[in-house]
Amino acid sequence: MKVALISSWHVHAKDYAKQIQEMPNCEIVAVWDENKESGLKWASSLACPFIDDYDELLKEPSIDGVVINSPTVMHTDLIIKAANAKKHIFTEKVLAIRYADCPAIQEAVTSNQVNFTISYVHKSRPEMIMAKELVDSGSLGQITYARVRNAHNGSTGNWLPETFYDLETCGGGAMIDLGAHTGYLLEWLLGPIQEVTATFTQVTGKGVEDNAVALLSFDKGAIGVAETSFVTVYTPLTLEVSGTKGTLLVRDGLTYATEETEGKWIRPSELPESKPSPLAQWVNAFETKTSVNPDFGIDAAVALTRLMDGMYASNQKGIKIQL
Repeated sequence: MKVALISSWHVHAKDYAKQIQEMPNCEIVAVWDENKESGLKWASSLACPFIDDYDELLKEPSIDGVVINSPTVMHTDLIIKAANAKKHIFTEKVLAIRYADCPAIQEAVTSNQVNFTISYVHKSRPEMIMAKELVDSGSLGQITYARVRNAHNGSTGNWLPETFYDLETCGGGAMIDLGAHTGYLLEWLLGPIQEVTATFTQVTGKGVEDNAVALLSFDKGAIGVAETSFVTVYTPLTLEVSGTKGTLLVRDGLTYATEETEGKWIRPSELPESKPSPLAQWVNAFETKTSVNPDFGIDAAVALTRLMDGMYASNQKGIKIQL
């Protein structure tokens, strides 16, 4: 698969480049960047051409797909153009800043029948896969509550790029970046979200929220809590799910207690195999001429932007938002 890298803006851009370089039958053949100086430097380090004109890059017939790591505000235009050029698309989350942009993106992707994959990396983790299996199997009974906390000290530790605090290009702060993982995990586990109430604060005063919580309502009375932060230390990714017959906890591994275990907490001796990374799944779908796993596809991508739009509207207006 011949891949063009679209922007080095995101902190994971270089990780994706490394993954591609390590995959057999996969080659980086071009770089485009909204910052020409950064693009030229990156292309030189990858020993591939820098193409200054995105439209011209998409005309290149040898390019099979694009990996989009641009500022979030640019996603809509870049993704639609790539889809219309029949290029397969891998993108960093989130899909777009505004939910209003999503129908046009979705139409371009589906009508052009391109493989689209978004980087929902935690859906590939063994602990999360088993949590999903326990929820779907009914072992926990009817799910009543779930909480995901995803936090780090990027702001207080001063290691996040300054670009992550640009409201115009990012669309927000901690919630739209790190908190996006909490949103897609909760919807994956509990189903469509109906209502959202969010509270965001600024601890470091960098112009975007760096501390955020959202309360989510689901079908049949289930409640979800999405927590995130750029100002927290020593906090591993944490998932709690409770139901009428049991509870599970993911925190440095997975444990659970159910009626079947007579209430005793169990740490499984084996977990499911991890799934390939979303990027590897995207490449594999191209090579095998198969469809992308819908858990990482365009519908799931649209759902997250819908949720993020609701969260930011709720925080701004101070009200509960119906989704």
